[in-house]
Amino acid sequence: MTMLRLLLGDQLNPRHSWFEAVDPNVLHVLMEVRQETDYVLHHAQKILGIFAAMRDFARQLQSAGNRVCYLAIDDPYNLHAIPANLDRLMVDRHATTFEYQAPDEWRLDRQLADYVQTLAIPARMVDSEHFLTRRDDVAGLFGARKHWRMETFYRHMRAVHDVLMEKDGQPATGRWNFDAENRRSWSGMPLEPPDNRPIHDHRALWASIVAAGVRSFGQPHAGDFRWPLNRAEALQQLDAFVEQALPHFGNYQDAMSTQAARLFHSLLSFALNVKMLSPREVIARAESAWRAGKVPLAAAEGFIRQILGWREYIRGVYWAHMPAYAESNAFGHQRDLPAWFWTGDTRMNCLHHAITHSLEHAHAHHIQRLMLTGNFALLAGLDPGQLHRWYLGIYIDAFEWVELPNTLGMSQYADGGLLATKPYVASAAYIHRMSDYCRGCRYRRDKQVGDDACPFNALYWDFLARHRHMLADNPRLAFAYRQLGRWPEARLAVLRDRATELLNNLDDL
Repeated sequence: MTMLRLLLGDQLNPRHSWFEAVDPNVLHVLMEVRQETDYVLHHAQKILGIFAAMRDFARQLQSAGNRVCYLAIDDPYNLHAIPANLDRLMVDRHATTFEYQAPDEWRLDRQLADYVQTLAIPARMVDSEHFLTRRDDVAGLFGARKHWRMETFYRHMRAVHDVLMEKDGQPATGRWNFDAENRRSWSGMPLEPPDNRPIHDHRALWASIVAAGVRSFGQPHAGDFRWPLNRAEALQQLDAFVEQALPHFGNYQDAMSTQAARLFHSLLSFALNVKMLSPREVIARAESAWRAGKVPLAAAEGFIRQILGWREYIRGVYWAHMPAYAESNAFGHQRDLPAWFWTGDTRMNCLHHAITHSLEHAHAHHIQRLMLTGNFALLAGLDPGQLHRWYLGIYIDAFEWVELPNTLGMSQYADGGLLATKPYVASAAYIHRMSDYCRGCRYRRDKQVGDDACPFNALYWDFLARHRHMLADNPRLAFAYRQLGRWPEARLAVLRDRATELLNNLDDL
């Protein structure tokens, strides 16, 4: 008797119940396949990180006495598609049963569900034992409501899981949310904590990936790779974040700087999304630090909101609305991404830094994604599908269940407001307030028109004018539309001309 158990590249949880006891009749299967490297163009570090972590996980399983079949990217036995490899293994290993953990991406869920229908042996899907909610919990909470608000879900989760709550069922100190206190700009103090992540040498693995013909972009940094390979390294990173960065995270979580790209962000999203860490333990560590008096409540709450609230909420939105959600395009935007999205070669200082850093490190924090690249893409009318594939490829923590609704719903408002309460658009004034990017930029943040005027300014007002019929009644945009309504037609015409000029020359900005 042989049971085949498939493990995907984002299912690297050593504490899953599958591994509570060693069973000689079970064969654990992991595979590096072109199916997964090629469905979108990926950053080199994303491919390296997932493969290296998979290999480390396979070694852990084998060291514990488990049977493992690992198909490397250059293995001649590898057919580079999950179903084809499974078919061959079923025959070669005389499999009598098949199990797999629930995939987090719709395409893999559909592929494996279809695959097991073809099998003549018993097969079943089990839970990944990672999330705090089931796939349909968010949909069950909101039902047929037109707008699904994260804050409603977040408060529900706080109460259900007794996180940052008092004994009387009220939130700690009587407040649910400290978001208004999480928006300070950073002027250099306190200092950004050191990057104490381990350094790995993956040059041999990178050489095999390149030799196998896998295409990628961005810098691999194979000789000094900084992302965790396993749970032990991820736990060390969690410890360092809670002790050194979390005390300041609340104040500066929306800040951006040319001098400190990480600032006080955790860089835990990769470890979380491949399941080296569980959300429960990350939330518990942050809450414990607050209760011990080591972290302000606003910092702990702001961080926990991202995990307990936003992460679980986004997943629920994804599963409730796929696959149609992937085609969302409420504004009908169709422009191609400018070439500098792949190089960083733009004279807009903010976008140059954000994109260059992303190409270098496969990471940018959430405000750089939302209010720089995402903001520009929405103002410029870039195709949300193209932007989604760019985000999915460039960021090491990007898996479709979390990236797609963040991009289409939160960043691009392409779902028409199901997820976000307003389009997240802003002019240069916001970027200047939250960063030092405007300092030394070729464009002037205080000008709306002219060759040296910041492109964000004319594009912002032109976006609001173009979409007045959809957005003018949004209460969160009321102030902007009142201001727009006071301007004479001549001024609006000049802004429109400047915006048209910019949109016709996006590659040259």
